[in-house]
Amino acid sequence: MGQAVRVVFDTNVLLSLFVFKDSRFAPLRGEVAAGRWTALTSAPCLAEYRRVLGYPLFALTDERQEAAYAAYLALVRMIDAVPQPAVALPRCRDRDDQKFLELARDGGAHWLVTADKLLLKLRRGRRMENLFRILTPDEVLATL
Repeated sequence: MGQAVRVVFDTNVLLSLFVFKDSRFAPLRGEVAAGRWTALTSAPCLAEYRRVLGYPLFALTDERQEAAYAAYLALVRMIDAVPQPAVALPRCRDRDDQKFLELARDGGAHWLVTADKLLLKLRRGRRMENLFRILTPDEVLATL
């Protein structure tokens, strides 16, 4: 592709890229940092990332949470919601994940990168073929 690949990362992928520095998915972050990819976010997706950084499970200090948030914010492009009527999307069974589909649509993304099983189920059939591709991090790594 001549232009930068427009990509949406779901929250779990963001944790791999910005919290767990030894992640095997680090090359994905490198593509964004190098400008070959444009990472997209929206207010609802960014709010979820901020909230998840504070989960006790991760035991991140306030400083580490802030650093992970700021590192992502420095690389990402904010997309506003497109006023309806927009292209209809399939409904994800997990309503919390619908915002990633909407962001990918509204931002003209090429890829939505996720390991979420319910989002990955949506790529069956032809429902999404003219919008964007839903890929796992491993599938995206294979394109590098």
